[in-house]
This record gives sequence, C-alpha cells and structure tokens, in this order.
Amino acid sequence: MKSVLIIDDEEKLRGLLARIVKSEGFNVMEAADLSSGFKKMGQADVDIILCDVKLPDGNGVDFVKKVKAAFPLTEIILLTAFGKIADGVEAIRNGAFDYIVKGDDNDKVIPLLYKASEKRQLEKKVIHLEQRIADKYSFDTIIGKSKSLARVTDLAKKVAKIDATVLLSGETGTGKEVFAQAIHENSHRAGKSFVALNCSTFSREILESELFGHRQGAFTGALKDKKGFIEEANGGTLFLDEIGEMPIELQAKMLRVLETNEYIPVGDSTPKKSNFRLIAATNRDLKAESEAQRFRADLYFRLNVFEINLPPLRERTKDIEALVQHFTEQFSAKTNKRTLDIDPSFLSALESYYWPGNVRELKNIVERSVILTNDNLLTADVLPYEIQNASNEKPGMVSAFSLSGVEKLQIQKVLNYTNGNKAETARLLEIGIATLYRKLEEYKIQ
Repeated sequence: MKSVLIIDDEEKLRGLLARIVKSEGFNVMEAADLSSGFKKMGQADVDIILCDVKLPDGNGVDFVKKVKAAFPLTEIILLTAFGKIADGVEAIRNGAFDYIVKGDDNDKVIPLLYKASEKRQLEKKVIHLEQRIADKYSFDTIIGKSKSLARVTDLAKKVAKIDATVLLSGETGTGKEVFAQAIHENSHRAGKSFVALNCSTFSREILESELFGHRQGAFTGALKDKKGFIEEANGGTLFLDEIGEMPIELQAKMLRVLETNEYIPVGDSTPKKSNFRLIAATNRDLKAESEAQRFRADLYFRLNVFEINLPPLRERTKDIEALVQHFTEQFSAKTNKRTLDIDPSFLSALESYYWPGNVRELKNIVERSVILTNDNLLTADVLPYEIQNASNEKPGMVSAFSLSGVEKLQIQKVLNYTNGNKAETARLLEIGIATLYRKLEEYKIQ
C-alpha cells in the first residue's frame, strides 16, 4: 500500500484531505509542521508528500529541496492558498512533482497522487534494474580464486577508478568483455552507456558507419541520419572487441578521436564531440602486428596505456571446479532440471583438457553435458571423446613441458590467432602446409 504524508497546520483541512486520500486506498500519515513531517519520514517509508506552502516553521518550496536531498525517490505535491507563478517555478526546479492551488484544484489531488505513485514505482524499478546490472557485472561475479586470475582482477579494479584507456589482451574466450563490463560498472561512468562493438563482424564501410554514424544520403541505403557507437557512448564507455581486426584505413580516424574526442559522421563535414572511455580487446599480439605494419604503431601506443593480459583457462585449472558448478546451476535451471551433482571423474577429465576455447568452450561443454545426462549426476561419459581421453598418454596428448608439447602449444596458439586459417598459420609458423597438416594429425588438433 502506497503511503502519503500530509503536512498542513490547518487541522480540519488536513483531516478532510486525509479521509479523502484514505478512501482511495492509500496509507496516510499526518503532520502539522515541516519539522514533525521530516521526522516521520525518518521513521517510515513515505512515497508521496502533500505539503502546504506556508507553515509555522518554514516554507514548503524550500522544504522540497531538503526532502529531495535526503529522500530522492519521494514525490512532493505542494498545496497553496495563494498561487504564485514564481513559487511554482521554484518548487518544480527544486524537484516538486506539482504545485497546485487549494480549493480550485481539489479535483486534481487524487489523479496527481496516482501519477506521482506511478512515477515513484517506475523510478524504483529503474534503480532495481541498474543494481541488477551492476551486480551482474561487478568484479565479485568473476569466478575463480587462482593467483593468475586474482592478479589481473586486482589490476582491473585499480584501473577502473582511473579514466584511462584499457587494452584487454588474451586468447579468445578468456572473458575480455566480462572484464570490460566490470571495469565500466566500477568506474565513475557507471550508470552511463556501455556500448560494445566487435570490429571483426563488419566490412570496412559498415564498420565506419557503425562507429562514426552517418548522414542521410551519405551512401546508397542511408535513408536517414544514424548515430554511431562513438556518439552513443558519450559519457560512458566504448568497448571495441577484436580491435586488431579494424581496417588500417579506419585506424587513423580512431586515433584522431582518441586524441581530440572529435569525430566526423560519414557524409558530414562538421566535427562532433564525444566524451567516452575506450576499452579495447584483442587476441592478437598488437606489438608484433605494429612491427609488421599490419596495425598502426601510433594507435597501438595510444591503446596500450594500461594493458591487462587475461590468462587462458589452462593456466588456472584450479578455477575449473567453481566455473563448472556455476554453469551447472545455470543450465540446470535453463533446462528445468534440479541442480545436478558433479562426479569427480567429470572434473578430472575437464582439468586435464587443454581448453583452446577457454571459458567460453567450458561453458558450452557444460551446457551440452547437462542436456545429455539422463540422471542427476554429471559423469565423464557425457563429455566429448577428446575431453574424456585428455589425460591418457596417447598420440596428440602430450605434456605441455615436453618439446612436442611446446610445439603443439605454439601451433594451437597460431591457429587461434588466425581464426583457424591453416594457410596463414603455416605461413606464420614458416612451415609448409603439408607439414602443418601432418602436425595437426599427429597432435590430434581439430
């Protein structure tokens, strides 16, 4: 039940108004002056205040500012016997919901109470949703207690408070966007936009339009003006995933934006400004890319203000159990199963696997396992064959510390870097394509 506090020094009028408001289903409290009214607000949750303007201990217009400072969600409707435009303007400026004249506008009071109540509920929902988002992307939701994860989490917490450009590097699937969201939600820009764009998804022309926006008629199909991600991120954070894939022609434009906060939409000639924080992510070695002139060195140095290299899952196997437990609970609920128990053999097989796809791959494997199991226990026999046999001494299953293990590791790393392009992998490894295929077969690399 919504609560209404009526503050008025005229007892009969206050009592009459209280009866009318109660008849509409509101819980009503009464006070004869501002001091006692403010005290009641500290004792009970008040949704709406109906307050006279002239009271023995002060002015309702000034009281609005005091209430809003202490209870920002409480709505205030001012009632006055003598309406003054200047008072009304000042009241609204101070945060009042409305300002009405007693007697002439009595029929407006109840509709205004309902409107004020709806506004209060909407604001509560918005705050609740914002809190859920903040909780979802807080550093506390990053799962794992391994030393390597704790180290990078500590770095991310420190840089979150500073408005510096961050470069998140690491293999695909290590959680770069999760870290980017957490940095944003723990920065002074929390509550503002977090805008994410994957640079590998679009052609150069479309990526330019997505980033900078465009004007109507800038190109075929540009039927109206379009805001770009840079403009959408104004005041907040722009997350550019796979920035190593950005065409080199756009890199110069991006560098200018970072240096001046100015950009020009496609088809326009007038610069616009956007104040945003950039967090970039890549699975490429941008230093090596810049040395090979495949990525602008000046942009690399501008991005590399604060680099955080996220560890691959194979370097934090102690976190696998906690991750599996989390994903099992998540997918058990999704598939309408009670939370499944986890057999030691299931965990042992997962901890022995190499995880080229990192946490993203683990998540997919757990979802698949939850779907396949017919009982209440996750066992190793529901895992893919290559994971079931990860710990066996067989061709292709080699120690990461042996020479062959190092070779396998390098091949998988370069394959990951080229997104599975075998011709490019062979070129970077400086071996023949036939040799590469032989190595893939030898090490059982898919």
